[in-house]
Amino acid sequence: MTRSPLSFPFTGRTRSTTALIAPANTSVPGPMNAPRSNRLAGLDGLRALAVIAVVLYHFFPAVLPGGFIGVDVFFVISGFLITGLLVSEHTRSGRISLGRFWQRRARRLVPPLIPVILISCSIAFLIGGDVLVGLGAQLLGATTFGYNWVSIATDASYFSVNEPELLRNLWSLAVEEQFYLVWPLLLLAVLLLRRPHVRLAVVTGLFIASALWMGLLYQPGADPTRVYYGSDTHSFGLFAGAALALLLRRPSGHRNELPRLRPWLGGGAILAIIGFAFWLPEDGTATYRGGLVAVSLATAVAIWAGVRGGRFGHLLDAAPLRYLGERSYGIYLWHWPALVLVQLLWPASSPSGGLLPIGLLATAITLVFAGISYRWLEMPIRRVGVRGSIRRVGELWTGPTRRRRLVAATAALSLLLVGGTTAAVVAAPAQTSAQLRIERGQRAMDAAARAATQAAAAEAARQATAQPALTEGPITAIGDSVMLASAPELQATFSGMTVDASVSRGMYSADDILRALEAAGQLHPVVVVGLGTNGPITDDELTVILRILGPDRKLVLVNAYAERDWTDGVNATLADFAAGNRRIELANWHDAIAGRLDLLAGDHVHPGPTGGQLYADEVGAALDRLAAVPPLPDTSWLLRDPDAPRPPPYR
Repeated sequence: MTRSPLSFPFTGRTRSTTALIAPANTSVPGPMNAPRSNRLAGLDGLRALAVIAVVLYHFFPAVLPGGFIGVDVFFVISGFLITGLLVSEHTRSGRISLGRFWQRRARRLVPPLIPVILISCSIAFLIGGDVLVGLGAQLLGATTFGYNWVSIATDASYFSVNEPELLRNLWSLAVEEQFYLVWPLLLLAVLLLRRPHVRLAVVTGLFIASALWMGLLYQPGADPTRVYYGSDTHSFGLFAGAALALLLRRPSGHRNELPRLRPWLGGGAILAIIGFAFWLPEDGTATYRGGLVAVSLATAVAIWAGVRGGRFGHLLDAAPLRYLGERSYGIYLWHWPALVLVQLLWPASSPSGGLLPIGLLATAITLVFAGISYRWLEMPIRRVGVRGSIRRVGELWTGPTRRRRLVAATAALSLLLVGGTTAAVVAAPAQTSAQLRIERGQRAMDAAARAATQAAAAEAARQATAQPALTEGPITAIGDSVMLASAPELQATFSGMTVDASVSRGMYSADDILRALEAAGQLHPVVVVGLGTNGPITDDELTVILRILGPDRKLVLVNAYAERDWTDGVNATLADFAAGNRRIELANWHDAIAGRLDLLAGDHVHPGPTGGQLYADEVGAALDRLAAVPPLPDTSWLLRDPDAPRPPPYR
């Protein structure tokens, strides 16, 4: 993005020589016209790599499934810079001015955040619907810098793809701000220790304690949001940066460590970070029991290699990376609301939609707004402060008419955005349309279970004189939230069907569910499985299902419809597995609903009553196709009489 030749009346072109912060970080305070040598080399490049990773993870998750580790890179940078600032102030003056420190943090973090909140919430109000759900709690978390704990208290998930949480990315800002609030107080106590190695040991102990606490609280298979959001479990990166800052405050004669190896170690650390971004899964045990810790340590090595001088830091600060690094805080703030709003206005399921154009459009919007914020908001405040900026705006009011009109228009727009944000909170529904439909399905399942219990106690088993149709016999159905939302229609259509469906299930859970049903004697001759919505599946998972069902049961696999990068792969795997197997039939939910998105909730995943009936009809059609397949010919006579004439071949 090129720099505009026009400048705001009180904005100069002086380039900041301080260490600018990326997502949820802050800048090093100091003279804005400091000499070039005062700049810490490599940090802008690291910020750029980190924000690129986070944006790719959110915009194109299939490209960089572990890109969320970019936030941990920011944590280490922030811990390093803040600790260095505080220790330097203590060394110079023998004290730390907490009030000034917190004031600087607020001046750096809050002004760019305000327009993000006001503009995003006002646009969300105009769109309406599911995006407004929980907005009041989100604003509470954003304005108190407690977003992570508010989300934990309300059971919000960082990894949910079904809920359009507008301000979700502010969780990391909350973790950092809480660190800024507590760490100066702890550091004062640490600095009372006279021996540097003891100080380093204490901070390293905090790093280890937070990392161990994350590993202990993490539960494999469960949603990891609690350990990912928690300030107690996810502060080890901040402490890693703090420990590095203390480690590097050594006598000047010992500062040129490993000059020849340092660039290679730094380059290896960058490659390791990139590798983690490709390899670490968001829900894997390795991530929360060592993976994120390894990312923090690699980042510390990269920072050390950059700030100690030499070519490595300057190479890392190449012009494109430096540009992104300087604007990385704004990029981080804007990218997630931009993605959510673009997806709502231009869903991937629309005829002209798609994940790639949506991601590219959101990227363009993010860069534009982050650039505007940097040029006309962040830089003026860094140069003259909040009060100085307000005085400059006041001077515009006494200037030419054109400038007065600009100030008046800006004030009117600000009031309009405040009103829009307030209206968004007031108009927010209590539940999303998907939640309402899932609850409807759950009520139907509960009612059916009660009715089945009463029927079993009051009626004898029906004695059939002929082979019943598959749609009239006992059927076991297990599925995810899509099947749960369709449960009322399934149970109304198939009187002998037992539905076991739940939110966030994947195909990996089918084997345990089926074994439990078989052990309880509740696994019927026909089984329907709809577990393709929430993640990729494998042939091995389907083979295990077929093995559990045995040779006498028949299986219907329901394919998936969702705006997810794995959906096409899931449907192809299901179709290939069902092809050519006489005991398996595919219910094509994807094609049935693809042209009827008006029957789905706002998330374009969960059906309402009419969509639920369409789901049931597709299952019924698959069952009819299964029933129409004649049984395999009896070839047992070959074992009794090898010379007997063979029956005509089955066709």
